[in-house]
Amino acid sequence: MRKGELTRAAILDMALDLASRDGLEGLTIGLLADKMNMSKSGVFAHFGSREDLQLEVLKLYHHRFEQEVFFPSVKEPRGIQRLQAMFARWVKRVSVEVASGCIYISGAVEYDDRPGPIREELMAMVLAWQGALLRCVKQSVECGDLKADTDPQQLVYEMYGLILALHHDGRFLRIPGSLERAAKGFERVLETYRMTVNSH
Repeated sequence: MRKGELTRAAILDMALDLASRDGLEGLTIGLLADKMNMSKSGVFAHFGSREDLQLEVLKLYHHRFEQEVFFPSVKEPRGIQRLQAMFARWVKRVSVEVASGCIYISGAVEYDDRPGPIREELMAMVLAWQGALLRCVKQSVECGDLKADTDPQQLVYEMYGLILALHHDGRFLRIPGSLERAAKGFERVLETYRMTVNSH
């Protein structure tokens, strides 16, 4: 990487840290310049506007989410094993974010009623992840791991509900054991849909 690219990557790393902690709206060029020991114009040279910076931070966050959660899970066999891997890696990532914050969740609160490019980008990313989960549930039904009458959207909704509860109890209320509760909740949800030997 050239020096300019390295500087840009370092600015984005710092911006992602700040946005995780303070939300995308808390991210300002001034704050970032202070943290990086740079001038505002120095930061502006790499990003045309604050909105450009926020969008780049979102893309970096999504890229890391895919690298940590999605791509390793897809290496698992199709079906319930892959679904379990997706949820386990998702929970593992949330366990780190309990300390730092999740941009998907804080972003949903910040931009739920604020139209514009950031909301569009955020929605596209969340819908892409939900789409991946839906495909995985459908494959689990096709290969006979889950019951034929499984409602994939309902199952994904329940998975999302567990993750949101984990964020709330783990990050906001700081309740110990929240990770274990999420894992236990997921196993209970799966049991409802899992194909048993008798149901073949």
